[in-house]
Amino acid sequence: MSRFDRLEFREPEQTLGARGQQQQRADLRQPLDEDFDEGHWLRMAGDERRRGLHESALRYYSRALELDKSLVAGWVGQVQMLIALGEYPEAELWSRKALELFKNNAELLAGRAQALCRAGDLRAAQASCDAAIGQQGMFACPWIARGELMVARKDALDDYCFDKAAQIDPDWLVPLEIGAIYQHYGRDAKALTRTRQAVERAPDQAYCWYRQGACELALGLTAPAERSFARCLQLVPNHADAHRALADLKNNRRVLLRFFRRLFNWS
Repeated sequence: MSRFDRLEFREPEQTLGARGQQQQRADLRQPLDEDFDEGHWLRMAGDERRRGLHESALRYYSRALELDKSLVAGWVGQVQMLIALGEYPEAELWSRKALELFKNNAELLAGRAQALCRAGDLRAAQASCDAAIGQQGMFACPWIARGELMVARKDALDDYCFDKAAQIDPDWLVPLEIGAIYQHYGRDAKALTRTRQAVERAPDQAYCWYRQGACELALGLTAPAERSFARCLQLVPNHADAHRALADLKNNRRVLLRFFRRLFNWS
């Protein structure tokens, strides 16, 4: 059974390391309590998204929609989680399905633009993004989508678009997810700048520290990365990916030390 049939019952393919994968799959196998309403599942989805657990967030968004298909936030979240999981054709499909219910919704148009951009169809992505920005109201998503298009095209206007999104929505998740966009395109220095903004806004969030460590590691900043991962583990001691990253850093340090000892005949 695929996500096209019942998104809420798909088990995770991408999780936070071996421990995280085992725990998340155990959680996902638990039956969803029928006593909870759609608002509960939307809140659960948002909480999981802020922990970086996109697969379970996807499931909870889908559960909310199963109870109430009129929840545009559920459709938007579902599309965004599919993009975060690298499921671009599915994200584009579900955004189109949602737009049949919510014609010209700015956030859904933006989600479709991002899915198309990741899939390489920049022309269609541009059209969807333009339509999103042209809708009434102020939303961060269309400007995030526009910023991603600028990054994909190597256009210098990406910062302007992302700054606009951050002005519209002060949530720390905005700069964090902008940082993830930059990392997707290999722009690690800009990814770190945006991720640090998220850390400054939400220093108590382990996911921010983990993402900061990942950016620092990509730039070869091993000492700051080690501190970021350590801070992540102070906040969430069982964070599997942070444990693995720190173990890899320590192992690499030992390998380098053995190399230099052999090279210079150190005792």
